[in-house]
Amino acid sequence: MEARNLSQANRTPRTAAERFGVWERPDLTYSPAVAKETEHLYERVRDFIPAIEWPVFAPYIHAINRLKKERGAVILAHNYQTPEIFHCVADIKGDSLQLARDAVSVDAEIIVQCGVHFMAETSKLLNPEKTVLIPDGRAGCSLSESITGADVRLLRERYPGVPVVTYVNTSADVKAETDICCTSANAVDVVNSFDSDTVLCIPDEYLAMNVANQTHKKILTWKGHCEVHERFTADELLEYKKTDPRIEIVAHPECHPSVLAVSDFAGSTKGMIDYVKTKRPARVLLVTECSMASNIQVELPEVDFVKPCNLCPHMKRITLPKILDSLLFMTEEVTVDPTIAGRARLAVERMINLKN
Repeated sequence: MEARNLSQANRTPRTAAERFGVWERPDLTYSPAVAKETEHLYERVRDFIPAIEWPVFAPYIHAINRLKKERGAVILAHNYQTPEIFHCVADIKGDSLQLARDAVSVDAEIIVQCGVHFMAETSKLLNPEKTVLIPDGRAGCSLSESITGADVRLLRERYPGVPVVTYVNTSADVKAETDICCTSANAVDVVNSFDSDTVLCIPDEYLAMNVANQTHKKILTWKGHCEVHERFTADELLEYKKTDPRIEIVAHPECHPSVLAVSDFAGSTKGMIDYVKTKRPARVLLVTECSMASNIQVELPEVDFVKPCNLCPHMKRITLPKILDSLLFMTEEVTVDPTIAGRARLAVERMINLKN
């Protein structure tokens, strides 16, 4: 593919499109050649994508995999991405903590973040010299939108001297006002790393309540919730157990503590995946965004996944056509205000470098 030169004479290119050029859209016909070159990828997802739909997906997958190599790009995908993205175009996959850690060692000039906006911001914080794209800038997060940097400053005034632990599911503006970030995988360890008897753990109220059940410290909370996980109830899960007592319930810590109380295991998305891969229960119910069950089942076809399907509308904004457009037209670029980037980066790096 040949790039069209968009930069003007005697002017330093500013946008990603100007720096890298805009490329022509490739032929998206489902040809015999495309069918052959994507056949091995379809084998991974054939139980989740009907054969009649594959001719729609395959040309995009073929084009994206070719284009990312030519662009020198790497695609990061969260566990909640759909199977055709997760298994067919992603280079690095995982939960928020995995993606944050792996973003540091990415050997690519361009990062395409298939997740929500705060994840792309985190990748940019950790890779300030790299170009970070998100296929749809509207892919937000109810937790991230529940709090602002100004809110954190007010909390510091109200609780002077109390350490602030902020969930990574927040904006860079919020991270810049915090002492250290955490994820659902390491929240307890992060909280316990402070000598203080009292810790602010924000903004996810349920995560903070679940952390409080695992530490002797006093945990101060904020009323932020994940719109996916807050919909699950203990009564709903107990009904599943009544239907089949063999079902193992594996829940995410963003759920209400009453949900975790009736679950067999609770952990981050990585923790949930590791549990299922290790235990290999005959039937399992994942209490989280339902695309993850499909992504795990590709590797564990013998496990029967019960799927109470709560979809994240923000994660589902990321699609193959949008990924292709982001690579062709170098949109949408994620930037972080330099006045807050340094402080926000420090909070994330403290989390990554924390020794348990």
